[in-house]
Amino acid sequence: MKIRIGYGLGTRSDTNDQDRFTELVDGLEHHGFDSLWLSERISGECPDPLVGMAFAVARTKKLKVGMSVMVLPGRNPVVLAKSLASLDRISNGRLLPAFGLGIANAAEHQAFGVDRKDRGGWFNEALPLMKRLWLEDNVSHDGKRFTIDDVTIRPKPMQTPLEVWLGGIAPLELKRIGRHGDGWLPSFCTPAQVAEARVTIEQIAAENDREIEDEHYGALIPYRRDDEPLNDQYRAIIEARNPGADPDSIIPTKDGLEKVLQGFIDEGFSKFVVIPATEPEEWEPELAEVASICKPMEN
Repeated sequence: MKIRIGYGLGTRSDTNDQDRFTELVDGLEHHGFDSLWLSERISGECPDPLVGMAFAVARTKKLKVGMSVMVLPGRNPVVLAKSLASLDRISNGRLLPAFGLGIANAAEHQAFGVDRKDRGGWFNEALPLMKRLWLEDNVSHDGKRFTIDDVTIRPKPMQTPLEVWLGGIAPLELKRIGRHGDGWLPSFCTPAQVAEARVTIEQIAAENDREIEDEHYGALIPYRRDDEPLNDQYRAIIEARNPGADPDSIIPTKDGLEKVLQGFIDEGFSKFVVIPATEPEEWEPELAEVASICKPMEN
C-alpha cells in the first residue's frame, strides 16, 4: 500500500497572490509532497481551484493537483469536462479531480444558481455524464437537467479513466460515493468512523457493480501549531460531527500529526491531505517542518 501525503489550502486561505502562491507551490515540489489541493469558496479569499491548479502544474514537474472540493451543481458539465481534460493532458496526468455539492450557504447557492434541494440530483446527473465525455465519443444524454446529442470533447484526458474523488460521511454522501466515486477523502473524522463508513461505501459500490481500489481511501486532516489553541469554529465542527471526541485526535498539533496519520494507516487508509488551521507567515519553513514529520511515513 503506497502512502501518499498532499498539502491543502482551506477556504479562508490568503495565499492568493503571485509571490505567496509561488512560494507554496515551489516548496511543495521541493520537499516532495505528493499533491496540492485547493478549496473553493466564491465569497472567500482562497484562489479559484482551476486557476490555481493550472498555475501549479505549469511551475512543477511532479506535483499533482486536486480540488478539495470543487462545487459541481451549477456548472455546465460539458464545458467543465473539457477544461479538466485539458488540464490533465497539459499536466501529463497529474490531475486529481474532486467534487462536492457546496456548503449550505445562501450566497454560495445564489452564485451557482441551483436550489439547495436540487443539488444532489444535479450532481448525480452531471458527474456520470462528465465521466462518459472523458471516455467516449459521440455522447448523447437526455436527462432532467441536461440534454446533449452526439457530443465529443477533445482532447481526452491523459489518465484513462480520469478518476474522481469525493468527500463526506453522511449516509446520503456515502451512498453517492459508492455509486459514483473512485476515491474517498472525508474530513473531521476519526479512524474508527472512516473504517465503519468504508464498509457502507463498499457495499453500495458492489450493489452497483463497481469497485473502489483499496489505495483510493484517505482523509483530509487539519493541523495546528503546537502553541495554537483550537478556535471556536473548529470546536463547533468537532462537536457537531463527533460529540465528545478528543479534539487532538481530529485536529492535531504538529507534534500529534504523525500519530493521527498512523491511526488512519492502521485502518487501511493511504492517501492524505494535511491542511494548516492557520497559515504561516512564510511557507518554506512550514513546509520543511511538516515534510520532516510526514515524508518518512511514505513508502
